[in-house]
Order: sequence, then structure tokens, then C-alpha cells
Amino acid sequence: MIHNFFLFSPDSLYVFGQKIWWFLLVLGVLVSFHEYGHYLAARWVGVKVLKFSLGFGPKLIGRQVGDTEYLVSAIPLGGYVKLFGEDGAEPISAAEQRQSFIHQSLPHKMLIVAAGPGFNFLLSYLIFTAMLAFGAPIFVPNIEKMAPVVEAIIPGSPAEQAGLQLQDRIIRANDIEISTLTELYTVVQDRGGRPVTLDVVREESVKTLMITPRVEISPDQPDSPQYLLGIEDHAPLVGGVIPDTPAMTAGLKKDDRILQINDTPIATWSQMTDLVRHHPGEALHMTVARGDSTIQISIIPQGETVKRPDGKEISVGRIGIKLSGAGTILQTDSLLLAPWEGLKATWNWCQLTVEGLIKLIVGEISSKNLGGPLMIASISGEQAQQGLGSVAWLIAILSINLGILNLLPIPILDGGHLFFFACEAVLGRPLGERSREVAQQVGMVLLLFLMAYATWNDISRLLQ
Repeated sequence: MIHNFFLFSPDSLYVFGQKIWWFLLVLGVLVSFHEYGHYLAARWVGVKVLKFSLGFGPKLIGRQVGDTEYLVSAIPLGGYVKLFGEDGAEPISAAEQRQSFIHQSLPHKMLIVAAGPGFNFLLSYLIFTAMLAFGAPIFVPNIEKMAPVVEAIIPGSPAEQAGLQLQDRIIRANDIEISTLTELYTVVQDRGGRPVTLDVVREESVKTLMITPRVEISPDQPDSPQYLLGIEDHAPLVGGVIPDTPAMTAGLKKDDRILQINDTPIATWSQMTDLVRHHPGEALHMTVARGDSTIQISIIPQGETVKRPDGKEISVGRIGIKLSGAGTILQTDSLLLAPWEGLKATWNWCQLTVEGLIKLIVGEISSKNLGGPLMIASISGEQAQQGLGSVAWLIAILSINLGILNLLPIPILDGGHLFFFACEAVLGRPLGERSREVAQQVGMVLLLFLMAYATWNDISRLLQ
């Protein structure tokens, strides 16, 4: 493995360095906002803040300003705020009790702890509101649509040849448990075009099929072959029409099903969008099923300039329709409505994150989807290639994840401290010191296990 490292090209090392830089930037913003929430709440109730650190471990740089030392520490995987009197170990005089965390009222202590996750949600809200104010749409996916259920099949594709049928649910690929389409595509990609064995649930029975992906190589990206199955989780069904777009001008309506574009039969959503993307400014003749009738529509996709991952700008076609059942698209042209739509976007993404976490805990989503620092670094670098707007969107999503994870009732996390305070409110006294110590140790072991498992997933993806 060390030998392989030295075989990396200078370009690969440069890309890796860029991803590390964007990872540090993204994580720095997330941690700074989270800890700043604790800091402001503590200062607001009169508690002295001794340290404000980005990172853990040995101090790299620091500066004392008033009562607080501001630090950048060596391990950039978090941060902390150290409050005066938070552990109760140091002697505190009667005059100093007003500035001591442990001597605060229960509501004040809960406010200080909850302010960290609260500021994560605030950060997401501010980013979403700013994006909406500038006219950018916010998409909130439907978690049910992420399941590996076949909703559409391209005629003549490997999926049809293998015998897959609509509503088949794929549960295993090459004996690997599958809970999302992304996991299926990962297995297919790893096979490099070789046949894949699929176990599918069909009418309460399990059938085993063999599918051989079709390999496609783009002239623009000859080193990145695509392995296509021809299965889709989305039919070419219009879920909604965006105002003032070619789709509205042409007369497309919600629940229309696109059957054909020019001379090409359409069976899947991506098949339809691919044709539209490649014909900006060109008239497309669509055959559309509406209710029990079939109508003809002519539509001219609007050209939009986008940047590819390699940095090259290209023009793609858009017609302005929403995917049916895939999720919610929030968008507004009014600056006055942006704050309200931003609140809805934040709430919807919080709901989605909680649903995903529950499905992960009960086993409906594979734990292999857990990611750690390497995955965040990779995604950060990819989003940076799309522009600062994509980086801001990533920060908003990760900030919601960080806020919700910190509210879990696990000792060491903010949610664990809030749980202790809730017990104190019910019992009328703090939990015993021994009980808190045991809970903290269990929480530490659990947190280390989760971090190790997520990092192992990252390394596995890297090796693949």
C-alpha cells in the first residue's frame, strides 16, 4: 500500500491536497459556528469562557483576549469551549460563583449546551435563505425514493435482458446487502463491467438474476467509463411545472407522462432528461400521455451554462419540470419570502436527516453509508469544483447533520449533557458522580467505535 502511494501522479497529489484544503475549510466553518453558539450563550448568562479552541490536542497558535484564550489546536476534527467551573473540580469562591457554569440555574446550563446544535441549525437556515434570495432552488429528496426499487426499465437494456421487472426490489448484489440505489451502483462500478448477481424480491418471493452492465466511454472522459444497467427508480412522470419555463409555455402539466421525444421512445426519467440536456435551444417534439388521451407538444429547452467536474463550461438544456415523488423543490423570486422558504428548507432537511438516522439504526439503510473525514474531504473537493454555491450548500447539509447528531442522548455529546440535566429536573438533584462517570465512559467507547467504523468505510471506499 505504501508502494502504491508513491505511484500516485503529481496531479493526483495536487487534487488530494485541494480536497484536504476544502475539508479543513468546511469543517472549520461548521466547528466555529457550533462552538460560537456555546460561547455566546455562556457570555450572555454571565459565565466566564476560559478557552475557545478550533481542533483538539496540542496548541498550535493561541492568543489571550480578556478572560478567554483563543486557540487553533493540532487535531482538526472538532473543537471545544472550556467554561469556568464546568467540571466542579477547582475551588470557587462565593464571589466567583456568578461566573461559574456549575453554579448556574438549570435553564441557563441547558441553554448553553443547546446553543451549539442550535447555531448549526441557524447556519443552515442562513445559507438556505441566502441561496433562495438569489434565486437558487433548494431540493429536499424523498427518502423512500432512495430505496433500490425498479420503477422504470430502458427497453433493450441489460436490465430488460436480465429479466428485471417493474417494482422489483433489489436486496443483494454479489451477496452484498443493498438498501439504496447508490450502494447498487457502487457494486456495479467496482466490478468494472463484469456480470453482477442480483437477488430481488418479487411478489413476496426472492429471485436471483445475472446482469451484465453495458460499458459506455465518453470522449470527454475516456478514463471514466460508465457501467449502465438500464434500471431507474423514476419514471418519466411530470411531478410539477416551474413557472415561467419552457415546460409551462409549451403546456406541460403535472402528472403528464412523456412517452416519446422526436423518434425516441422514453421509458425513464434520466433518459428523458439526457435528451433535453443535449438539445439546448432546439425544438423537441414530445408525445405525452395525459389521462386517457395522448397529445403532441413542441418544446424548446432553455440553455444554461454549467461547469463540468474538469472545469470546462458547457451549455445544457432545461425545460423546468419537477420529478414526481422524488422530493420537494423550494424556490422563490421574492426577497420577502426567502426567510420563510429558508425556514421550510431547514425544517424539511432536518426531518429527512432524522428519518435517515432512524432507518440506519433499525437496519433499513446499510451502515456502510456512514462516512468520516475522508468522505467529507472527497465531497468537499467535488463541490468546490462546482463553485462556492455548492460548497455553501454542502456546509448547510453537514451543519444540520452535525446539529442533530450532537442532540443524540449519548454522554460526551451535547445531547448527553441535556439528558443529564433533564434527569436532574425530574429527580430534583444531579445524578450521582459515579453514574455520570460510567455514562461518560460508555459514551466515549460508543463514539470512538462510530468514528472508527466511519473511517474504515472511508478507507474501504478509497481502496476500491
